[in-house]
Amino acid sequence: MTTLLDEIDGPDDLKGRSDDELQQVAQEVRELIIDTIGEIGGHFGANLGTCELSVALHSLLDSPTDKVLWDVGHQAYPHKVLTGRRDQLDTIRKYGGLAPFCSIHESEHDIMGAGHASTSVSYAVGLKEAMRQGRGADGRVVAVIGDGALTGGVAFEALHNAGGMDLPIVIVLNDNGMSIAPNVGSLSRLFTRARLNPKLHRAREDVEEGLTKLPAGIGRRIGHLGPVLKESLKAYWAPGLFFEELNLAYVGIVDGHDVSALREAIGEALEAERPVVVHIKTVKGKGFEPAEGGGLEGMETWHAAKANAILNRAPAPKKSEAPTAPVAPQYTKVFGESLVEECRRDERVVGITAAMNSGTGLNILQKELPDRYYDVGIAEQHAVLFAAGLALQGAKPVAAIYSTFLQRGYDQIVHDVCLQNLNVVFAMDRAGLVGDDGPTHHGAFDISWQRCLPNITLMAPRDEAELKHMLHTALVYDDGPVSLRYPRGEGEGVALPETPEVLEIGCGEVLREGSRVAFLGYGYGVSVALGAAGLLEDEHGIEATVADARFAKPLDAELIARLVHEHEVLVTVEENALAGGFGSAVLEHLADRDLLGSTRVMRFGLPDRYVTHGKPALLREEVGLTPEAVAERVADAVLAPSTPVLA
Repeated sequence: MTTLLDEIDGPDDLKGRSDDELQQVAQEVRELIIDTIGEIGGHFGANLGTCELSVALHSLLDSPTDKVLWDVGHQAYPHKVLTGRRDQLDTIRKYGGLAPFCSIHESEHDIMGAGHASTSVSYAVGLKEAMRQGRGADGRVVAVIGDGALTGGVAFEALHNAGGMDLPIVIVLNDNGMSIAPNVGSLSRLFTRARLNPKLHRAREDVEEGLTKLPAGIGRRIGHLGPVLKESLKAYWAPGLFFEELNLAYVGIVDGHDVSALREAIGEALEAERPVVVHIKTVKGKGFEPAEGGGLEGMETWHAAKANAILNRAPAPKKSEAPTAPVAPQYTKVFGESLVEECRRDERVVGITAAMNSGTGLNILQKELPDRYYDVGIAEQHAVLFAAGLALQGAKPVAAIYSTFLQRGYDQIVHDVCLQNLNVVFAMDRAGLVGDDGPTHHGAFDISWQRCLPNITLMAPRDEAELKHMLHTALVYDDGPVSLRYPRGEGEGVALPETPEVLEIGCGEVLREGSRVAFLGYGYGVSVALGAAGLLEDEHGIEATVADARFAKPLDAELIARLVHEHEVLVTVEENALAGGFGSAVLEHLADRDLLGSTRVMRFGLPDRYVTHGKPALLREEVGLTPEAVAERVADAVLAPSTPVLA
């Protein structure tokens, strides 16, 4: 059956349509997302909440001359649908398909590419100032930012700058009370009070009418001030006073699922020629009952949908009754349970998350020992500083933050933790290639940007058992910060120890003895090395040594010297950028001590480029980080010595 959405091939096709037609288009976009993402998986709840907003914006603006900036991007699927990518939606997050977030390489309508929160307003300020200076085509600029992303410090910096420069931009505050989990902090409580205040949900006309009836001629003068100033006055009943003090006019609260109301409010804001915040109320998971009707828990559960997870509108596919092989536990779960054990063992230990409680496994601590759990919101810089303050007072803080997100707190790690040599533990989930979320989320660089820092200890487990040992080791260590990286997904299926051991700092372990070739793996690289060694033996009769470095800083100098002395080829394997990574550390160590001699060194890791999105297995094949690819290259090097092998 033909729908209105079938007629929308780009933003221009929304122009001239009635509010009722646009409302219908928004609902059809929502149904498309439910049907498509419910089958293939992907970001779900936030997108269902922005269907009307996307339609309203693109019906008012002339994209891409006018700029719509979607903070984070996991709320931008409707935007993608309306900008010529409707028929490709079923490829999103798949290898070779649509990017999971906005991407400037994918569409001229994607003005900024970002998978990290809180950046859209800063982009908007820069874009509009460049336009004001006569650079590029002039246009209107709208930044869409969620109340969850507004907890990020950089968003406040941008608001301060926008008001100070008096730039005519529109900031749409998409307020649903959620990031991935329910929002935290005082600003969130302010917005919640506003959302729950029935007086703020009366019709806009009623409020304006009340203002114009004020005595002593005040009401008459207000009627001549224009819509934006009238909205600013209404802000004194709402959280708008906060924005008004920053010289940002405030409009709100607007029903984010009413296209007509959105078009009116945003249209007035676009005409104001000053910075305006349009505060809209939306529901995360709108139109999908398990999310919308499930309260905060339902919204959190349906932030993202797994493939086939909503067949028949059920919260998850039915489990097969047939017996299945045991599945290795997720690294995230092992970490979360181990942290609870450490908290019970040592009263000084606490856990910190930056709005990623379930993603980091800290939801387990939140449930078991809530007084030892802290969620600081999407504020990684503050999370690191908060951990530093705790450590100064004798606590043992564990900041559990994805590798890619911890990049945002780099200066604080350098200046406030390492410089002062504080006992802070960084637990970096999602180290290496994370899969469908792509280059914004791959933990590809942390070894490189951390190992240059004085005082820090870097470690990575080869399996889930070693993760327990390393977390325990990091927490009993009293001589400075420790950074612990581990991958996304299932472990290796090894038995977990009942009691964790304390590992000797800077000491690796030989797992397999051989000759000619020595593999030195780090973290996930150990698994690849073991697989490659097995293939070398089976296919070429080469019995290789395999060692687990365990530590990238400090390195096991004795182990490395032995491997170089006893083997023709030393092979390092890591799931990190080769530039400045673990292999580089080994090479530097050998060169500085004049130990290279005739030994050839081969490094395997991630290339000097951003790796696309797709299943990790496909990505590892693409970059040559599989046992088969490693074994083939090493065999060529050993069996054909004249081939250059210093890589």
